[in-house]
Amino acid sequence: MVRTSTKWGGGGMWTDGRLCYGGDYNPEQWPARVWAEDVALMRRARVNLVTVGVFAWSRLEPTPGRYTFDWLDQVLDLLHDGGIRVALATPTASPPPWFSAAHPDALPVTADGIRLHHGSRDTYCAAAPAYRAAARRIAAALADRYAHHPALAGWRVHNEYGTTCHCPHAATAFRRWLVAHHGDLASLNDAWVTSFWSQHYTDWAQIGTPRATQYLANPGHLLDFRRFWSDTLRGAYAEQRDLLRAANPRLPVTTNFVLGDWVPVDHARWAAEVDLVAVDHYPSAVDIGAEEQTALVGDLARGWARHGATRRRDPAAPGTGPTPAADRADASAPVWLLMESAPNQIHTAGRMHTKEPGRMLRHSLAHVARGSHGAMFFQWRAPTGGAERFHSALVPHAGPDSRVFREAVALGAALARLAEVRGAVEASVALAVDAASGWALRHPGLPSRHLDHHEEAAAAHRGLWHAGYGCDVVVPGDPLDGYRLLVLPALYLADDATAGWIRAYVHGGGHLLATYLSGAADEHARVRLGGYPGALRDVLGVRAEEFHPLADDEQVDLSDGGTGRIWAETLRPAGAQVVTAYAGGLLDGAPAVTRHRYGAGTAWYLSTRPDEHTYRRLLAAAARTAGVGPVCPGAPDGVEAVRRRAGHRSWLFLLNHTDREHRVAARGVELLTGACVDEAVTLPPGGVAVLREQTG
Repeated sequence: MVRTSTKWGGGGMWTDGRLCYGGDYNPEQWPARVWAEDVALMRRARVNLVTVGVFAWSRLEPTPGRYTFDWLDQVLDLLHDGGIRVALATPTASPPPWFSAAHPDALPVTADGIRLHHGSRDTYCAAAPAYRAAARRIAAALADRYAHHPALAGWRVHNEYGTTCHCPHAATAFRRWLVAHHGDLASLNDAWVTSFWSQHYTDWAQIGTPRATQYLANPGHLLDFRRFWSDTLRGAYAEQRDLLRAANPRLPVTTNFVLGDWVPVDHARWAAEVDLVAVDHYPSAVDIGAEEQTALVGDLARGWARHGATRRRDPAAPGTGPTPAADRADASAPVWLLMESAPNQIHTAGRMHTKEPGRMLRHSLAHVARGSHGAMFFQWRAPTGGAERFHSALVPHAGPDSRVFREAVALGAALARLAEVRGAVEASVALAVDAASGWALRHPGLPSRHLDHHEEAAAAHRGLWHAGYGCDVVVPGDPLDGYRLLVLPALYLADDATAGWIRAYVHGGGHLLATYLSGAADEHARVRLGGYPGALRDVLGVRAEEFHPLADDEQVDLSDGGTGRIWAETLRPAGAQVVTAYAGGLLDGAPAVTRHRYGAGTAWYLSTRPDEHTYRRLLAAAARTAGVGPVCPGAPDGVEAVRRRAGHRSWLFLLNHTDREHRVAARGVELLTGACVDEAVTLPPGGVAVLREQTG
């Protein structure tokens, strides 16, 4: 019997103020006798939220229109009796075999024109009408049956939107999108510069998806195809979300964002569509790079979460210049959720690296420090078979008598002690990240295969992270109140509004650090004429006449003792002061790093990628000039410090990513142990501390 209740309301949080802890639970993979054991183990680990049903479509609808909900009824009732809440998923990321057999035209087609077959996940085209209709039907059936079940904390739609397709359905939908966005063929031909290589279109029917072709594809065509898929996938999500909301408006609805170059989703612009931004994060590095990536993803997610309420503002309007960070309202502090991560493994190229003891806790608390409403994992119990049978799990193949599960229990206890932590993350530096710039720099016809907006963003973030500076991620057009320094890492695409946003910020007293390629092209990826960096030459006070891409093993020496790689430019100052010059070679004595006064602000320009130490030093110099200091000035290298504030209260997270003991000056109550700290806290190797700070 399905229990129903209308007393519980969502409000955007999943566990009534507690930090979320749990992960994907797949009871359909196990006999019913295991379910009671699962609930008992969840209670032991203090799990309070699980996602159910993500890949259960074939078990929920074994034949078209015939639903078998009895097993799910039992599972939800068991979880509710155990005090564990559920994010019920719509299973639309993995259509059942009967659907693929009945609708082969809905199977995805690659750019090479190959129709893929059933046998994995994501075997669908989101532009196929039959798929969209079937997805709506299963979502509606779930909503009709479970929208008022007392176990439900909310809905998770689909799983990791990102699948693309080149089938006839996609081509038809793409043409409709192009008509809506360009209006007429003359505008499209102008935007795509189709006069090059005789690509001028005279009929919409001539335009298809950017299939594999003889040589280089049109960059405008590729860029718009990415934008089209972001909008198409968002539409598929919204159809299900609206059905679920209609069934019970009080239940929050989300989907889990996934990162990667293969994902054609502009998450910042999707964020307004979800009630809670949720992200999946699986680091690819096994060294300190895993911690660097964890910090970046946390800052990205928090930036996306801000778009649930933030609206673009006129860049020339008053108030876009810097104001004290403390003036930002605590009530607007963005909250997001780490929806998936791997408990005890880092899945890197060709192998699975076992996380060292304590690393799961550090990674989880690093996300909480940056605003996550908890830590969730894929998955609860490791399966005996299937494609991901060796994927990390809270209950591994060895069972609960294992290091992994013992650390899971310890993490649950730690999260329970941190429920009071809330508020905004302390940050006076903004890092601009733009999905479209990343897509545009993936075109193979660029001067170097190493031009990568997201890697430039990661490099800048690494420098800030190692130097101890708090950082918020923004997108072009976001309000910049409270930020003393704005970093533009290869912000390749800059329309006139974006250029105005940057000018207004610097002219009003802000400080800017921009890297090569920033402002080089407009929103259609058409190169701006007159010299690089295009739209930003006046702000930066420089003009680059020529670029010099560097070979993989090549670097250029700099006059300050550092080196640069990937890129160099023949740079001419046009009012800017030379900070660092190239030393030796073709560019000997030419400017490499400049600084320019523009209005009441200052703009730095980097015409190369400095080595890690030099980059960190330059970022720190720009931050000092802007009046920004590290979050915890006394923290030693390798100890991450993040502060969150709410009103007059603050919490300091300290995470020791080294194999040495460190002592950090601090005052307050250490929440994980309850100890009072008068002067300093001692962090053991790999240790963590979270202090409710004593002020005054």
